[in-house]
Amino acid sequence: MEHDLEITPEDQKELIRLAQSAYAEAYVPYSHYPVGAATLWSSGEIFAGCNVENASFGLTVCAERNSIFQAVAQGERKLKAVAIAVPTETFPSPCGACRQVFREFAEDCLVILVNGQGETQLTHLKTLLPDSFGPEFL
Repeated sequence: MEHDLEITPEDQKELIRLAQSAYAEAYVPYSHYPVGAATLWSSGEIFAGCNVENASFGLTVCAERNSIFQAVAQGERKLKAVAIAVPTETFPSPCGACRQVFREFAEDCLVILVNGQGETQLTHLKTLLPDSFGPEFL
């Protein structure tokens, strides 16, 4: 599932815009840490999601997985890029579970981290999850 890690400037701007819009919808009554994510798929479609907390903390879902699961429910299977946005000064970082879910749909992909000032950091899944385990091992 190798993908071209380059995306157009327009796609990058749209991913960032949708991720920023998504954190405004986050349900975070416990952590008060809203996160938004948007995922770009090989089809060109973009899906956004926010984190949704639950009083039973184990049932909380991260924004990144929310976005990916919505896309998969619509038939997407090849992840190209992810944008993750937060309203704080510090940059977000996807948790280990989200990194592994990215890996299910891409051997590598662009990951765009966006803080509350609109600053961005670019990285890649292979940097965040080196020597990863994926579907091709099964």
